[in-house]
Amino acid sequence: MIILGVDPALSVTGFGAIKTTGVKLGLLEAGIISTSCKYPTAQRLDKIYQAMVKLIEDIKPDCLVLEKIFSHYKHPATAFVLGQARGVICLAAQAKNILLVEYAATRVKKAIVGNGLASKSQVQRMVAQVLNLKELPQPLDVSDALGLAIAHSYIGEK
Repeated sequence: MIILGVDPALSVTGFGAIKTTGVKLGLLEAGIISTSCKYPTAQRLDKIYQAMVKLIEDIKPDCLVLEKIFSHYKHPATAFVLGQARGVICLAAQAKNILLVEYAATRVKKAIVGNGLASKSQVQRMVAQVLNLKELPQPLDVSDALGLAIAHSYIGEK
């Protein structure tokens, strides 16, 4: 099974694809899709959408995993911007007929680290360990995306 994890954001969207073979997990591809605040939001969202469509076409994942949206009452605008990025990613998955799965951040952290309140650096270290990486995946957007994919391999429907 090929699982594509995506950590959405308007500025830097992280992605990570893994392949599961039995209980073994391997890294296929990981990276970021970045957009500049110099451009209008619609143009930035289009860049994310086009990049996701190309990524799905290239990797041919069985599913795409996103983190469920979380918003803090002190920063409601963040949820709106994140929602826009998530929306075009969901649209890309639907356009390519890819199963979309969502998990809460605490569920992912619990699956990866064993603690739903783990830090991003703890997740990053566990991702590197699980995938036998020589270096920590950078930036954190990439390790978060890979964490989503790994978590789905542990808890998702097969």
